[in-house]
Amino acid sequence: MTLQFKNVIAKLKKSSFVKNVLVVMTGTAVAQVIGFSLTPVISRLFSPSDFGIFGSFNSVATIIAAGATLQYTQALMLPKEKVDAIYLFIISCLCTFIITLLCLIATMSLPETLNGLMKTSGIWGLVLLVVATLISGLNQSCQAWSVRAKAFKHTSASQVVRSLSSNGMQIGFGYLIKAGSVGLIVSSIIADILASLNLARVVLRDLAELSYKIKWKRVRLLAKDYRDFPLYSASMNVINSLSLGLPVLLLAHFYGTMVAGAYAFGMRILSAPMGFVLTAMRQVLFQKAAEVYNDGDRLMPLYLKFTVGLFAVAFFPSLVIFIWAPQLFSWIFGVEWHMAGEFVQSLVLWMMFMFCNLPAVLFARIIRIQRKMFIYDLVLLSLRALVLFGGGMYLSAVDTIFLVSLVGATMNVIFICIVGFLIMRQESNTATDVMTISK
Repeated sequence: MTLQFKNVIAKLKKSSFVKNVLVVMTGTAVAQVIGFSLTPVISRLFSPSDFGIFGSFNSVATIIAAGATLQYTQALMLPKEKVDAIYLFIISCLCTFIITLLCLIATMSLPETLNGLMKTSGIWGLVLLVVATLISGLNQSCQAWSVRAKAFKHTSASQVVRSLSSNGMQIGFGYLIKAGSVGLIVSSIIADILASLNLARVVLRDLAELSYKIKWKRVRLLAKDYRDFPLYSASMNVINSLSLGLPVLLLAHFYGTMVAGAYAFGMRILSAPMGFVLTAMRQVLFQKAAEVYNDGDRLMPLYLKFTVGLFAVAFFPSLVIFIWAPQLFSWIFGVEWHMAGEFVQSLVLWMMFMFCNLPAVLFARIIRIQRKMFIYDLVLLSLRALVLFGGGMYLSAVDTIFLVSLVGATMNVIFICIVGFLIMRQESNTATDVMTISK
């Protein structure tokens, strides 16, 4: 038994996948420790209403940023040739500039509507929205290229840079100048800029190396070849972001910014431990799965292994949070965040299954079932909107959030099963075709 254990350890030490996960996870761990350790200070410098405005701004910015690259960032993982991948990187950056320009036009045409959604006033929120869109799109492009290039030390370092700068500036803005929601938003944008600059070094090095091979005719051809990503993945990503951002926007509409802020703060705390595992896993697992798929190997064993493993990791912490969340929030973050703890008791059910669906999301892109994912996200958005509108009119905030969580958990379980079935069916068909040819 001891010998078998030693053999397993030896294999893990030699595994490039495990090494890459540990590299990214180390940076993520440092980032999450910094963020979580400073949150009790930040929670006492900003009110739930400040977080409500910050959450509303982030919801709108995230929805727009979800379509900033038209998801060509996901496509650049797929080509076997490095030069084709750099073409897709260029396409994703061009898309970002176009979406940013459209966002600027929207802020000039519909300032009152956008300010109403974000719960901001004046021009500052609109300017920051445009800047956030540009930075987010470029960050996604640089992040995707760094993953493609297996520059996991840079992606790991960027997480630390983002967390340290964001939380540090939030404390500075909150303590020194009482900046309120503006301080939270500006800190987040500057942190993204600094993280992007760290990743840009990898991109510029590879771009300089391949620049002589770039032909614009090939750029147009690849944009057309991978058009299913803007048609389905980008649309789906925007819908998914709208689905996730909708609770903050509608809770602010029906119950006020204080309730929306408690919800946004609770989601921020739940996302911290999830991000510790998922940020590393998302980057490395996507690269590994794409490699397995390109080599013609089976995806199903990898899919089952990681889905079941993530559920095992999530179950016990979720149970602890479900039982003691309100008391923990009051003790750690202050009594004004007790409501956030009550919300988290319900939200942890949804977040647990969202945590487990990472392999489903990544593998669905690899086997290119974007159309089915698009339909799924439309159904999820419709159900979530129905629950929020119905709850906002007839139920308390706690009951509404419980129903939102229940819908999210149920739909994530269904999604995991659908993707698993489609992978299994696709691999079964491939095996049948091979047997037919061999005969």
